Amino acid sequence: MRPDDAYHGSRTIGAEDEDLGIPTSTGLRGPYFEPSASRNVTALVGKTAYLNCRVHNLGNKTVSWVRHRDIHLLTVGRYTYTSDQRFQSIHSPQTEDWMLQIRYPQRRDSGFYECQVSTTPPIGHSMYLSVVEPITIIIGEPDMYIYKGSTINLTCIVKHSPEPPPAIYWTHNSQEINYDSPRGGVSVITEKGDVTTSYLLIQRANTPDSGKYTCNPSNANLKTVVVHVLNALETSKLGPGVQELWVCESTDILHEKPFL
Repeated sequence: MRPDDAYHGSRTIGAEDEDLGIPTSTGLRGPYFEPSASRNVTALVGKTAYLNCRVHNLGNKTVSWVRHRDIHLLTVGRYTYTSDQRFQSIHSPQTEDWMLQIRYPQRRDSGFYECQVSTTPPIGHSMYLSVVEPITIIIGEPDMYIYKGSTINLTCIVKHSPEPPPAIYWTHNSQEINYDSPRGGVSVITEKGDVTTSYLLIQRANTPDSGKYTCNPSNANLKTVVVHVLNALETSKLGPGVQELWVCESTDILHEKPFL
């Protein structure tokens, strides 16, 4: 069978029967996929992605990788059959793993990929690759207005990250915030998970606390908010477009309320 024909006539093994394998003429069990193999992989834009296919009892059969979007044969064995050199097959002889490596993945690379074994008929295990770009949000951006003496509560949210950011750095006017400074009353709380949230708390806000605050996750884009610390009657700085103000009692944060 020619490499280009590898995809045609394949049978994608379903979750209920993919561990059955194909019997050989001797009655022995033929190649079969690892029953617990993942069907969903999430990768970060620009960070090398790996799709792993574990095939038991492969024998003298060949493993190929096919992209469903355009039924494009990517690799056969350890050889690459596409001009896109970002794709490469990786296999260590002492293992049953056949990995498709995608360097510098982009969001357009998202979609179904099939690991295929050259049995008769061919069998395949499909998985979906999601290439995501983490999103960083600061609630209240781009401007937040705070009463003097109240607590500044900046909330930074990181979404669509394959893993929680190892670290989140906060800066004030491009200077890393010192939580042990003589000023006191500055703390940060970070909750990691599928969605990671970091809270920067600054008690007893004063005029020097005004300025640009930046949340910089180690594996996502940074985000900035400008904080304005105002006296109770200093509402003119909110601009002519503001029709009415309301105050959040817990933190005394001034919000712009649209005129209805």
